[in-house]
Amino acid sequence: MQRLFAIAAAVLSLMLSACSSGTVHYRYDPSKGGRVVNGQAEVDEDAPEEVKAAIAAGNRIAGLPYCYGGGRCEGIDHDGYDCSGAASYVLREAGLLGDWMTSSGFRKYGRSGRGKWITVYARSGHVFLEVAGLRFDTGWHNHGEGPRWTTRSRSSNSTVLRHPPGL
Repeated sequence: MQRLFAIAAAVLSLMLSACSSGTVHYRYDPSKGGRVVNGQAEVDEDAPEEVKAAIAAGNRIAGLPYCYGGGRCEGIDHDGYDCSGAASYVLREAGLLGDWMTSSGFRKYGRSGRGKWITVYARSGHVFLEVAGLRFDTGWHNHGEGPRWTTRSRSSNSTVLRHPPGL
């Protein structure tokens, strides 16, 4: 009987740890200095140059359509962007990524954990960014729209958090 209780306790412990560790949440943090005005992101003047460049890059492609496989070219892809193309564009333009990367590839980008200024939320099949507290995502309201800035919260199961070193 004791062995049965021990097994049940071990199974319950595994279930509880799986439930509590599998969900990551993005929540808007206004203390990071980012805000959205008329669909465009703004950041405080004291933000690092890479963060300002990332905001400017996101603003250039915000509002373009969603396009699977989009954003894999030089310059702006006016046909549109998918999630990894949008994240890659923003980080490349900020000097934080050499070439585009798939959503799964972002699971190993930079350093582990939340960044002070920029955080990559990556899982197999989707990636989005947090820049100066703002979410830059093609999963705007889960309608498959192209890249947009938002302060809306989002949970994402099986997400890995990564960030550029120093940011």
